[in-house]
Amino acid sequence: MEDSNTDLRANEDLHKLGYEQEMSRTRGLSHILFMTLAIMAVPFGLSAPFATGLVGGGPVAIIWGWVFVSVFTMTIALSLAEISAKYPTSAGAYYWCFRLAKRTETGLLASWICGWFIMVGVWTISLSVTFGTAQLLVAGVGIFQTEWEATTWQTYLIFLAVLFFSTGIGIFCNKILPTLDVKQNLLYPTSASLDLLTLSFTAQILSAYWTLLGTLVICICLSAKAAVGRRSASFALGDFDPSQSGWTPGWSFFIGLLPPAYTYSAIGMITNMAEEVHNPTKQLPRAIVYSIPIGFITGIFFLLPILFTLPDISILLSVTNGQPIALMFTLIMGNRGGGFGLWFIVFGIGMFCAISICCAASRATWAFARDKAIPCHSFFSKVNPHLSDVPMNAYILSTTIQLLLGLIYLGSSAAFNAFVGVAVICLGASYAIPVGMSLWHGREDVKDSPYPLGRWGYFINVIAVLWILFEIVLFSMPAVIPVTKSSMNYASVVFVGFAVISGVWYMISGRYHYNGPPVPADQVISGSSPTSSIPDPGEQKALKS
Repeated sequence: MEDSNTDLRANEDLHKLGYEQEMSRTRGLSHILFMTLAIMAVPFGLSAPFATGLVGGGPVAIIWGWVFVSVFTMTIALSLAEISAKYPTSAGAYYWCFRLAKRTETGLLASWICGWFIMVGVWTISLSVTFGTAQLLVAGVGIFQTEWEATTWQTYLIFLAVLFFSTGIGIFCNKILPTLDVKQNLLYPTSASLDLLTLSFTAQILSAYWTLLGTLVICICLSAKAAVGRRSASFALGDFDPSQSGWTPGWSFFIGLLPPAYTYSAIGMITNMAEEVHNPTKQLPRAIVYSIPIGFITGIFFLLPILFTLPDISILLSVTNGQPIALMFTLIMGNRGGGFGLWFIVFGIGMFCAISICCAASRATWAFARDKAIPCHSFFSKVNPHLSDVPMNAYILSTTIQLLLGLIYLGSSAAFNAFVGVAVICLGASYAIPVGMSLWHGREDVKDSPYPLGRWGYFINVIAVLWILFEIVLFSMPAVIPVTKSSMNYASVVFVGFAVISGVWYMISGRYHYNGPPVPADQVISGSSPTSSIPDPGEQKALKS
């Protein structure tokens, strides 16, 4: 009964923000926190681009880079938590931009730009996870089939299998993705709840247990075995060799920050699940903030045993597929079976991450379509009531875009690898815009947030924005110099390409049809003229004119 009353209040709050409740609220704090951790997927996030950390300087860049990035990411998490608590809608950052703007024209432009940053960010981060998991699978096969080297089209087919599996779980198993509230089901049993009481774990819950227990298993096994020898504390915590990157020592260290920055890059995607959370004004900001220290501790337990038992770095960097984690585990364990077992833990984390991140990406796509910002918006904004209110059309769009972008790998792996940098850049920019707008207007709109930062708000927001700006510059740079065709960082090129597409679509359609998110008549911003308390799509243009 308590959840029911909470849901009613949440639906009323959403109504006040200008939207009607279309999704089912089935997720509590534990569910949304575990989903955040599943998206973060610390062992997978640190493993997939592990070679970049080795190139950037080795142990110092890896362990102290993790600490360094975690501290700055906490400022981003706190900043997003404060705003999301006041505006808990699946529209997320682009809605915040519109509401934080003091004029309609500024709000429309800012929300359009931010919205497309989000779209490009969620599509490319999902692509990087699903494709990274496919590459990890190739590396796992290589543990036993050492002579086999996957061709580009074989890798692409494996990627399709990972992508379709992740999408299928998200679409057809949405009913069991959040954990059942066992207490409520026992007190108020229904046929559905009785049928599902035997399910003690769901995707997010199982993912959390798999990640935490798997990290512990990896920590114990690597520490106990150490087949290639043990490293001293001075090496594990202090060895720094920037020669692999060619950059100066200082900049080389920053190049090595890609793995931790990539791991934390999608923390804001959980806001796109706001309309499926029981008490989003409280649970959503808590999940965002709690995920950082939990993720940080997980990363420490994952990285330290690796660095204290690290094999020869030159051998790891010689791996042709760019995924040294499988070879590293095999060398440390001293046998293929042990290496495969630890690899399988990381692979499982990658699969759980793919399921969760594709789910969140579909919600972001659906929300933007709901506000008429993407082509064929009326089609992609539909929710399927027969599939537990899954935005199936948006899900299919997100999956199709990943499928098409994946084709780039067949032509140029270097160009395809740019999507990791693009994801970090676009998602970071989508976080910086609303936080920066809040600062520009003296943080007036967030003073009454249910999750206030108080007197530290200015300092935290400024640090968050400066860090994101630095990330954007950093991840536009090549990891290795001198630059060759294969080592070139095409992130800036891909970023500009998407920006051009967004601009062209705005000129063709956006300026005529995009009216921004809905705004209640009693909370209309400067320059608008309300016509109704809660506008329907046909009334939004009049409301914002």
